[in-house]
Amino acid sequence: MLANEVFVSVYGSLSQGLYSGYISENGGKNVYIMSRRPVHDTFLGIVTAVITLTDGSEKLIVSQKSDILYEPEIRSRLSKLRSLSIEKISCLYEKSCGAVILHRDKKTNEIKILMVRNHNGRFYSFPKGHIELWEKEKETAVREIKEETNLDVEILDGFREISDYCPFGKIRKRVVFFLATAKTDDIKIQESEIDSYTWIPLNGTKSSLNYDNDTRVIEKVKKYLQEHPNVI
Repeated sequence: MLANEVFVSVYGSLSQGLYSGYISENGGKNVYIMSRRPVHDTFLGIVTAVITLTDGSEKLIVSQKSDILYEPEIRSRLSKLRSLSIEKISCLYEKSCGAVILHRDKKTNEIKILMVRNHNGRFYSFPKGHIELWEKEKETAVREIKEETNLDVEILDGFREISDYCPFGKIRKRVVFFLATAKTDDIKIQESEIDSYTWIPLNGTKSSLNYDNDTRVIEKVKKYLQEHPNVI
């Protein structure tokens, strides 16, 4: 039922921004309601998450259609319910942050970019990872890059590109990419997340990119470097 629009009746408040409710679809079902604004009576909402409990049963989370809720916020709100034993949460909205990482080869003076291939990925792309609760986008990018590659990077000002797509059916994914520089190309991959990596010359990236969004981001990187020739 993820992403389905449903009419939900509000029973009452469980904690701030969390309510109990009921939908009549499919024979009727008790649900949780999450909202950033007070809710009353009945409204048309959207199934924004499906919780699988440790006993194998499922519980739906319905939100107002204007609210975009990511897993860290959902888990934080559900933590108020001490009796809820969660196995996993499938969310309609996902958000990750990462960066196009630049490194100038000292031998060739060529600018290269880092590409990584995740365990669940078929192709190489830029390092990124899911945002955590209360974390700022740049903080997520720096943390994920450090975890996945052991690189310490510097985020460059004035570059932020968004890629929106639906990788798994109804799931709506947003990735925010920054531009960063690394002083070294010495990588130590996080083996639990990354299968392999490669440094690709910036001017030869087009044939190495498999996603249209990545190609678009690289074109923006090249334009940025033309306007800021001394950043690396």
